[in-house]
Amino acid sequence: MSADNNKTTMDVDTAFLKSKRGILKVAEMVTLFTAFVCFAVASRPKYIAATMLEFLITTLLLLLYLLKLNKRLTFFFWPFIDIFNSVFAAIYFIILSLMTLTTYTVTGTLVGGIVGLMSAGLLCMDSFTLFRKITFNKPRSETQSPENI
Repeated sequence: MSADNNKTTMDVDTAFLKSKRGILKVAEMVTLFTAFVCFAVASRPKYIAATMLEFLITTLLLLLYLLKLNKRLTFFFWPFIDIFNSVFAAIYFIILSLMTLTTYTVTGTLVGGIVGLMSAGLLCMDSFTLFRKITFNKPRSETQSPENI
């Protein structure tokens, strides 16, 4: 037996990056990182921590789908975890952004709040599109037509 037989390969799902959900995840990451930079420039530690935490969670979920780990780690139902994260983060960022917009003293905080609201909108769209794709005790043919796949 050679050492080559023991290697495992990791598939990369490049089609996910080109899909609507993949584009949404990347857009979420861009807006979250932009908000993080704005809050870092404005020196707002509470807002920095919140945006960085959600950026890391979104990055991990993107890697999960990109490396097809969701098919290997089947003990969780990943779409529900993703929906829960998106809904919770959207509500959190709406509140956080409205707080920053009403109490800003530095321009970086204002821009971070606006970009945070954009992130919340993207998170809402992500949870809505994912929720529509989940089937609830229906055959797959009833919920997805060929043009939706």
